[in-house]
Amino acid sequence: MTIKIVLVGGGGREDALGRLIVRTGAELITVMPNQNPSLSSISSKIIKLDASKPLDCVPEILNVKPDLVYIGPDGTLDTDLSNKLSSNGIKVASPTRAAFRIESSKDYMRTIMKRYSIPGIVPFHVLDEAYEVEKIINESEKEYAIKPVGLTGGKGVKVMGDQLPDRKSALSYAKSILRKDKKVLLEEKIIGHEFSLQAFTDGIRISSMPIAQDYKRAYEGDLGPNTGGMGSISGADHSLPFLREDTPSKALNIMKKILDAMSSDGNLFRGILYGQFMQTPKDLYLIEMNGRFADPEGMNVLNLFRGNISDILFSIAEGKLATQNDSKFINKATVLKYIVPKGYGENPVPGKLKLDITNMPEDLTIYYSAVNGSLTEFEMTKSRAIALISRAETIEEASASVESNLWRIEGEYHIRHDIGSPELMKKKMEMYRE
Repeated sequence: MTIKIVLVGGGGREDALGRLIVRTGAELITVMPNQNPSLSSISSKIIKLDASKPLDCVPEILNVKPDLVYIGPDGTLDTDLSNKLSSNGIKVASPTRAAFRIESSKDYMRTIMKRYSIPGIVPFHVLDEAYEVEKIINESEKEYAIKPVGLTGGKGVKVMGDQLPDRKSALSYAKSILRKDKKVLLEEKIIGHEFSLQAFTDGIRISSMPIAQDYKRAYEGDLGPNTGGMGSISGADHSLPFLREDTPSKALNIMKKILDAMSSDGNLFRGILYGQFMQTPKDLYLIEMNGRFADPEGMNVLNLFRGNISDILFSIAEGKLATQNDSKFINKATVLKYIVPKGYGENPVPGKLKLDITNMPEDLTIYYSAVNGSLTEFEMTKSRAIALISRAETIEEASASVESNLWRIEGEYHIRHDIGSPELMKKKMEMYRE
């Protein structure tokens, strides 16, 4: 009998995961708010997701009698959907709402690291009074990253000396968060190479994926406003050329300590765990912890995966994960570049795109994200549209491959051409040296 897997989410990460699920022979049912043409083409059934009322889809999910459910988007994970499905006897390969606090509450993540003396913590303050904010920003000689405590979709962080040019603007932004959320997070500003490490986990065991790096700024040269991510890279050796040799193992060790701490607290995390880290010239810091695949870095690693993803999802849900999955990722470099509407990051203007998918190169893949339509003609929303990702022996070659296939896209859009380029990679190699 064919296994039924329900996938919740309609973005690029879910498209990449959905294709792997179907490759295992499982039947895919997708719950999504949009009409992602790729997911629609490989799913036996589509269930409409109302992002403002995600629990409304529970009766339809139960009606299809799934063998397993995976929930992708962070906003949906920060609801009772996982708990509701589990309470109805459904296997879920995603964290409970309480466990997802590792992402949804920056306060929770930092507190647990402090309480269990886990290395990599950035000095921080969680404040709920305006006078405390004023005192720290005005009287300290240090600069800070100013963040909401909750979910921001990667767009809520502003850094002094960067998006916040002076202490007056920093104080104004911090107070605006305080008025809205009743709390604000101030983290000491650190400078280095930021990277993402994603891992499968059943709450006890953890199995790492290749390291990737995201490019959040809207414009080339890492300029402009923060976005959800304009593209990402990964190296053929599953690390990145500007990271120290021991950095991946140190990062994984920090993630394992956090899992152990959550387990000790009776808050078992099962699903995809991913840490955003910063390697400085001398140290390694954990910037954020997240409870799902990264976007876009999740597509880089899923594009390299050659194991049975359905088996892994079941092993996560059942607490039976094996720890050796590294061999299931092929040794190729990847570069992903997002196609987004003009003005994305500030004032996006959705339009229509046409796509030529004939004679696609073997190492090029196109994932569909927040679009509606067919595989070759679709409407963009105000979010990211499609992701072009290429595999090659080097990051620079993969970047060039993406560029050589942009002729396939017809319409008005924005893209960061410099991601993975020789010029940008050279600059990365020269940055933050001791």
